[in-house]
Amino acid sequence: MKKRIAIIGSGPSAFLLAAFLDAEKFSVTIYEKNKTAGRKFLVAGKGGFNLTHSEPINQLIKRYTPNDLLEKALLNFTNVQFKNWLEQIGVPTYIGSSKRVYPRQGIKPIEVMNSILKYLKEKGIDIKYEHTFSDWAENHKPIINKKSIQTDYTVFALGGASWKVTGSDGNWLDTFSKKGIKTKTFQASNCGYQVAWKSRFIEKHEGTPLKNITISCNNKTQKGEAVITKFGLEGNSIYGLGPQIRDQLLKHSKATVFIDFKPSLIAEKIHSKITLSKHKNTTETLKKELKLSPPIIELLKISISKEAYLNAESLSKNIKKFPLEIVNAASVDEAISTVGGIDLKAVSENFELKKMSNQFCIGEMLDWDAPTGGYLLQACASTGVNLAKHLNEID
Repeated sequence: MKKRIAIIGSGPSAFLLAAFLDAEKFSVTIYEKNKTAGRKFLVAGKGGFNLTHSEPINQLIKRYTPNDLLEKALLNFTNVQFKNWLEQIGVPTYIGSSKRVYPRQGIKPIEVMNSILKYLKEKGIDIKYEHTFSDWAENHKPIINKKSIQTDYTVFALGGASWKVTGSDGNWLDTFSKKGIKTKTFQASNCGYQVAWKSRFIEKHEGTPLKNITISCNNKTQKGEAVITKFGLEGNSIYGLGPQIRDQLLKHSKATVFIDFKPSLIAEKIHSKITLSKHKNTTETLKKELKLSPPIIELLKISISKEAYLNAESLSKNIKKFPLEIVNAASVDEAISTVGGIDLKAVSENFELKKMSNQFCIGEMLDWDAPTGGYLLQACASTGVNLAKHLNEID
């Protein structure tokens, strides 16, 4: 007789778990509180649908904080395997110039999800919509729509707390905490960070990108670009520094990042270009010789003294290591993803809750962090497949 598995939540980790479970051994039902599946999955696709990243797996693993518990899952279902599986179910992919993996041009997020749902339907996976988990009954049976569900294994794939409009609200956290399961408060990740811009600067440069820069914090450096917003700064070059910035904000109520406006040149070369320039003033030199953009030049002008701006040595140092103070992070609901949720110490290496046997947690509801660029989706997929392989081997 088949064992019963209840999967609560219908995001990427739930989809991949269901896809890789042995249909000969298990009867699988997915319970989703919304009227449709994968709402956050679809919203994420609107900003450029990164399915995964193509970098070597050993390098990819290092993008996660922490990465020790996730490493096994990522090796058990790598980015290459994820890409191959997508193509097997009818979602051809390509690798972009950023090395991110996308659905072939013209394929929309809804088409990707429909291909996955079609695959699950053909496997006999049942999805019940408008079914909400609220607690556990005796013997750790989940209560859904106020009724106890009879199941042998329960897998929670409830997501984080960002983008509440999709149903990813994190309201489940208290339910788990009350059972004595160690949890952590949700915090924003891959989000904008607040900077107290001077009014005349933001009026002129709001919405302008700072391109081809690096940003550093706590000895970690991230390449890319960032956009100047009224709130502060956002973009891939700062998203990847979330753990370091949060650490400083927690300890000091502020954080300092350092921007290298010209990472392609060493400080000595910049100094040389400034001192040997034939242009009449410093601003023209920065424009013509160093190709610095207007917002960068103005930011230097208003942030350092006139003497420092006119001094080639101090100006060169500021171009290479410009200090910028961050005073806060964007709200959880404005973030692309969150950290917090189930403490990693509360689960085994196979994501089983240590205090509740046959109860598992996968995906973003676990307390790990990763930058954008396909890493979030890859980890969700890998935790799902890793658990599927573990359950397949139990009986």
